[in-house]
Amino acid sequence: MLRDREGRPVGDWFDLHAHETGADVETRWDGPVPCVTPTERFFVRNHTTAPEIDPGAWRLLISGDGVQRETVWSLADLRRLTSVTLEVALECTGNGRRFFGDQQGTPRPGTPWRFGAIGVARWSGVPLSQLLDHAGLRRDAVQVTPVGLDDRYVVDGVDHGRVRRPLPLPKAMDDVLVALDMNGEPLARDHGFPARLVVPGWVGIASIKWLGELRVTRTEVDSPWNTLWYRMHGPGWEGADAELGRLPVKSVLDEQGDGDPTVGREVRLAGRAWAGEAAVERVEVSTDGGRTWRRAELDGDNLVNGWAHWELPWTPDRAGDHEIRVRATDTTGRTQPDRATDNDDGYLFDAVMRHPVRVREPGR
Repeated sequence: MLRDREGRPVGDWFDLHAHETGADVETRWDGPVPCVTPTERFFVRNHTTAPEIDPGAWRLLISGDGVQRETVWSLADLRRLTSVTLEVALECTGNGRRFFGDQQGTPRPGTPWRFGAIGVARWSGVPLSQLLDHAGLRRDAVQVTPVGLDDRYVVDGVDHGRVRRPLPLPKAMDDVLVALDMNGEPLARDHGFPARLVVPGWVGIASIKWLGELRVTRTEVDSPWNTLWYRMHGPGWEGADAELGRLPVKSVLDEQGDGDPTVGREVRLAGRAWAGEAAVERVEVSTDGGRTWRRAELDGDNLVNGWAHWELPWTPDRAGDHEIRVRATDTTGRTQPDRATDNDDGYLFDAVMRHPVRVREPGR
């Protein structure tokens, strides 16, 4: 097991709270990370309490001046339609927020996620485009605003309404799914039962849970979830540059190996990389603090919207402190920066991760 200089496992995940309905929960891994995250291990991020919804009474309304007619779907109606399955990662916008402080010395407020606010699942349901076409999408429609059925969000006495966030029509008509199942089973309550949106490659807040309405409009309509929150704030952030949609490229070193690293003994370094709407082109690893880099081998599936596993053998040649760094490049040419761009809310931490590791002499 790789450990840092303070004896903690490298790549360790931890729970922020006990796994209970309505809590923020980070995935914890005690071994190799699977290609698909088990539902019971999938991270949870809720703004309010997960609602109890009667599946028989639930309805999905498609409304707004961007469609020719309002339509209403029951759960049974949706299940009668042809189902598609997508293997897609969902990632909280603040995933990695803790490292703004730990690695860059600029702590940011909010849930102190490490890199456990992400998971890959097999989502099954109906393409959003199919439902919009059925409602008679108007040619001048510009966006869809999905609205959740969880409690209204009240902060400091201000009622911001139900969780909702506009989605540009080109993305809505591309690969977005109204998901009913997760990993072959109906959605769990914490993950949006009975239906949620899955927006591949985009920030997690776009994938609204407990879906109740889809408002299609011919003008752009904002919500607090793309103006007050889930938007870049701070010096230098304004206009379109501050909008959050597509996720950046990231990589991590997971807990691997047997025993502590030892001079002259090969250690298998391994981890994952992902890149939102792109696939991973390559992963490079440095064991000397960034002076030299070696290309890792990508193993298994390397799907757009998922994650790629990588591995690299390393034989330490000296005892003492080492710094392992991992960086990924995606198929669009984006490479992780040495430093994440700062912002007030600690969003989209994508810097090359630095992992201090202590190597011991043989026999010690």
